[in-house]
Amino acid sequence: MDLDKLTSRSGEWLRGAGPESDIVISSRIRLARNLADYPFISRATELDRAEIEKILWEALTATSEPGELFYFDVNKLGGLDRQLLVERQLISREHAESEGARGVAIDSGERTSLMINEEDHLRIQVMHSGLDLEKAWQRINDLDDRLESKVTYAFDTRLGYLTACPTNVGTGMRVSVMLHLPALVLTRQIEKVFRSLHKISLAVRGLYGEGSQAMGDFYQISNQITLGSTEEALIKQVADVVPELIKYERKARDFLMKEGHENLHDRVSRAYGILSTAQTISSEETMHLLSSVRMGVQLGLLTDVALPTVNELFICTQPAHLQKISGVELDTADRNKARATLLRRYLSRHDNETSAEHN
Repeated sequence: MDLDKLTSRSGEWLRGAGPESDIVISSRIRLARNLADYPFISRATELDRAEIEKILWEALTATSEPGELFYFDVNKLGGLDRQLLVERQLISREHAESEGARGVAIDSGERTSLMINEEDHLRIQVMHSGLDLEKAWQRINDLDDRLESKVTYAFDTRLGYLTACPTNVGTGMRVSVMLHLPALVLTRQIEKVFRSLHKISLAVRGLYGEGSQAMGDFYQISNQITLGSTEEALIKQVADVVPELIKYERKARDFLMKEGHENLHDRVSRAYGILSTAQTISSEETMHLLSSVRMGVQLGLLTDVALPTVNELFICTQPAHLQKISGVELDTADRNKARATLLRRYLSRHDNETSAEHN
């Protein structure tokens, strides 16, 4: 897998396919696992980390089909490549920024990534576009079982899987769904929704997980505690809530269309206009404006641009992607100029394609 070529396509989390993909961006299940014979990463020596990496990569190789997974030594990747993988949701910020022996195995479809020596010895992640937790669970459960046939995990008969963070002890599972909720933000209902989720022990995080901001009106909904629950119960806990969130968002969009159609149309058109003509623009503003455009496309207010194009722009305008596309490292001011140029090029190209179709 050539990391440079990743910039020419959207990652799995923005593919725009799968059930309820107008609102549900992606479904993700992550498992935290540790080897029984080694200390947690926070107490591990550099030799421990190197041995853990070797053991787990050999286990992955033994349980995968040839060519199924591509392995990257994160310690040897440049800063831009590490950030690129963060932006594509394939590794965490912590994994990118830490030091020492560590790696990640990724499949060609970017649905599966396995981080070695992150907070835990192994973080297995499976992601599917749209609301598709069941398929994600089937895939990750099979992968976990295959690995467990080759290595011995740290496991307690009473507590379950032992993890570096106490909140992950038990199943070691984090079930999360990423949603695009611009209408709930515009109608100022989002905080009420978040309070309701907190009451039922569900966490709300931003685009890149814990501690990140909700750029572009993207929110991750996930379980907080795994101890005392089964994997099926945790999946059900999240899966039962998401349809209600979808219903609230659609209801808010209907309200905006009926009660404030002109204002909404103006907001969407202005967002598209700025993106199409700006000479310099920040990543944060781009995400904010693209959120309005994405909603406008879904509601039929914009016909000049296709949804896959909007989804692609969400990721290719991120700092690392932008610099990889440009072929050089750029400071903030130059990134803002390059981002505006890319946006104008993408959107004018699709304007021309739309005009050609109409003629």
